[in-house]
Amino acid sequence: MEQREFIVEAEAAGQRIDRFLSGEDTGLSRSALQGLVAEGHVLCNGKSIAKSLKLKAGDTILLEIPDAKPIEAVPQDIPLDIVYEDDHLLVVNKPKGMVVHPAPGNPDGTLVNALLWHCKGSLSGIGGEIRPGIVHRIDKDTSGLVLAARNGYAAPLLAQRVEKLYYAVAEGELPLGPGVIDAPIGRQGESIIGRCVTPDGKPSRTEYTILKAENGLSLAACVPVTGRTHQIRVHFASIGHPLAGDDLYGGSRARIGRQALHCAKQTFWVPRCERMPDGIRVEVPVDETTLRPVTVESPLPEDMTKLFV
Repeated sequence: MEQREFIVEAEAAGQRIDRFLSGEDTGLSRSALQGLVAEGHVLCNGKSIAKSLKLKAGDTILLEIPDAKPIEAVPQDIPLDIVYEDDHLLVVNKPKGMVVHPAPGNPDGTLVNALLWHCKGSLSGIGGEIRPGIVHRIDKDTSGLVLAARNGYAAPLLAQRVEKLYYAVAEGELPLGPGVIDAPIGRQGESIIGRCVTPDGKPSRTEYTILKAENGLSLAACVPVTGRTHQIRVHFASIGHPLAGDDLYGGSRARIGRQALHCAKQTFWVPRCERMPDGIRVEVPVDETTLRPVTVESPLPEDMTKLFV
């Protein structure tokens, strides 16, 4: 069971507990949070509470998130575009339209199903059985690089430090050169999926460079300094330039049938090791002196390239 602790700031005083928690980055809907309150999984200053409780500044909130019931993922022989692989991990170039991990409504045909087949069941349990192996997920209609751990040793090392660059095509022609969007992101009303820029959100920063601006569109190379849900999509929509095809945040699908977003580059650090007759020998201690950087890249996909032809 996962536990998270929150301290109520002065500006949140007077809010109901469910509203307060829905403004935090819990990954849960307001109705799910209300259910956890009713089941006694939310404590205020060490005591069980009612969902009608109004908070005071300085209150300490403990949220218990029960372990997810696992969705049984079965190995499936699905072709993969593997751009890097070693004893600890692999990186896949995920096509648009492929779901990353099984979930209700998508029980199979996912990237995890394909990875289980390729790795013969040796994926790490990072994220629990519901998300085996996946270090950082991307959305179904986002294409590009996905990093997966082969073992429990590599998983936490990889999760700590991954540098990513995305290509995004935004609507409208933005000035060429660098820019920054620094705006907090939080849940969009009662939506489970949607996010928006809001003063009550979590600090979020996207650094970008506009590489091309023509045909009423802009090609941006984006570095999400923070890793909020839908961060690049929400940030560009917030400045009036939603991504092409991103109808969730106001983009048009007239020229592309999905959000024009692609994970194009990842740099991560892996331990120096060598294969031995009885396993793998890893150099210790595992720190800056024994980790080596690996950079993988994926070119702009055809459907995004065609937007500028």
